[in-house]
Amino acid sequence: MHNGKIRIVVENIQPQVDCGRFAAKRLVGDTVIVEADVFADGHDKVKCELLYRFDADTEWRTAAMQALGNDRWRATFVAQQIGLYRFTVRAWLESVLDWQRNEPTDPELVFQHEPPVSLVVERERAGFSSWYEFFPRSVGTFKECEAHLPYVAQMGFDVVYLPPIHPIGKAFRKGANNSLTPQPDEPGSPWAIGGVEGGHKSIHPQLGTLEDFKRLVGKATALGIEIALDLAFQTSPDHPYVREHPEWFLKRPDGTIQYAENPPKKYQDIYPFYFESDAWQELWTELKSVVEFWIAQGVSIFRVDNPHTKPFGLWEWLIGEVHKEHPDIIFLAEAFTRPKVMYRLAKLGFTQSYTYFTWRNGKQELIDYFTELSRPPVADFFRPNLWPNTPDILNEYLQFGGRPAFMVRLVLAATLSANYGIYGPAFELLEHEPREPGSEEYRDSEKYQTRDWDLKRADSLRDFLARMNRIRRDHPALQRDRQLRFHDIDNDALIAYSKTTAQGDDSMLIIVNLDPHHAQSGWLKLDLSTLGVPAEEPFQAHDLLGGARFLWRGPRNYVALDPAHSPAHIFRIRRKVRTERDFDYFL
Repeated sequence: MHNGKIRIVVENIQPQVDCGRFAAKRLVGDTVIVEADVFADGHDKVKCELLYRFDADTEWRTAAMQALGNDRWRATFVAQQIGLYRFTVRAWLESVLDWQRNEPTDPELVFQHEPPVSLVVERERAGFSSWYEFFPRSVGTFKECEAHLPYVAQMGFDVVYLPPIHPIGKAFRKGANNSLTPQPDEPGSPWAIGGVEGGHKSIHPQLGTLEDFKRLVGKATALGIEIALDLAFQTSPDHPYVREHPEWFLKRPDGTIQYAENPPKKYQDIYPFYFESDAWQELWTELKSVVEFWIAQGVSIFRVDNPHTKPFGLWEWLIGEVHKEHPDIIFLAEAFTRPKVMYRLAKLGFTQSYTYFTWRNGKQELIDYFTELSRPPVADFFRPNLWPNTPDILNEYLQFGGRPAFMVRLVLAATLSANYGIYGPAFELLEHEPREPGSEEYRDSEKYQTRDWDLKRADSLRDFLARMNRIRRDHPALQRDRQLRFHDIDNDALIAYSKTTAQGDDSMLIIVNLDPHHAQSGWLKLDLSTLGVPAEEPFQAHDLLGGARFLWRGPRNYVALDPAHSPAHIFRIRRKVRTERDFDYFL
């Protein structure tokens, strides 16, 4: 029964996802800002405090909340370790205070909001990472891939994502350019998992052995790189599961198994699992064991293929179970689907998510989309990972924009989001030929054949990639997403935005020419307060791409970008500082 003596209301606690149904997300070391509406009837003043604890702890820690006005209160705490935190708000009336101790005297009149709110804290790479995808079979064996790792490391990537490394089925195998009539020596799609050599816990014999794979993981670790493995819960018709567990697959009336489809695409070489089978619990348990097997081999990151075509309940259970023993494991959701489905997967536990960035090329659609992604409520649970290209997607912008288009999309991906990735070497070597007009599929796609890439080509973007990744590493402002702010510029072909650290000690201003074919210019109207620049003080804009330095004063400034030279400015904003010796310099 409600205690009629309690006159206090505590509501609208933030951060909170779906009224506490899911945990909000932060990174280890983050200062967590907690706000709540706290008030009472009448004219008595209230006091309140934040209670927080790591989930395994039994005692609450407290922090006094400060009034923000209009009955809104705030306090902070630092997320010091990876895992689950709980927090809530406790409040009381000043009239029941022990004035000597500034604490309430009567516990009956203290209100504590229940239940506590959940917050999951993840490791740094969950929020800041640079991914590079390549097909091992185009390089050779795992031992040859070891020799390829320094090339990736020199470009500054810290995650190497490998498409499936398992045996590939022969039944209904696809040939070059998705042909239904492959040649005998064609390797097939690595996503058609499973053959006589084994399934999801086996390695394609042409790549090497399990020991070879573990050695590759170790070599990558020594270079500061983590190996991300593709997690594709599907099989080829030759997978041992098909023979050993036919109850895990849906059969047509004629007894054959329905192959996978993603209209208009057809995957005759792939069987989906039937998750409505009466044997669903055994299926779930087996799929979880696949994840656990590869964790035991040293894998700490999984790129999950098409998670939106599997049950929501599977992911909430599987990720939750894995994180009980391994809270550092990162799951990236490759779900190009409807927004609410993508958001639900993020709420269920996926660490990072693919986005619509690949198809957002215009100024206003970029502003609208990334304003949504960088603000609560979305920013409390959804971490975008931006990819200009993937083996499945060659966007029209890259097909016709030439070298500047690749540079534009790279700058946008690497600065709009703290997490981004590219499919290489197709990206740095400017691969832009579609399979046919109007298609987003690559001609001679590595999905169906191996490719011999000339990594030493003079027109490669490898040096530009290295510079971008170095800028990202050197500037903490680019390592978070919540401080993203857009600025006015009077040309729709130019986009301007900034990122700053929460402390204001690193401010970055990015201006990009979205037109890869023509020089564009315009007048900026900066919101100087977001950059931490006093309105009347001069400041320096140092372009980290070209090296030029501009002395600006006030919000209105002129910019011009020629894509033939450089399609973007990445400015470090340096404020004017005066020393005790009356000497000016820019910080």
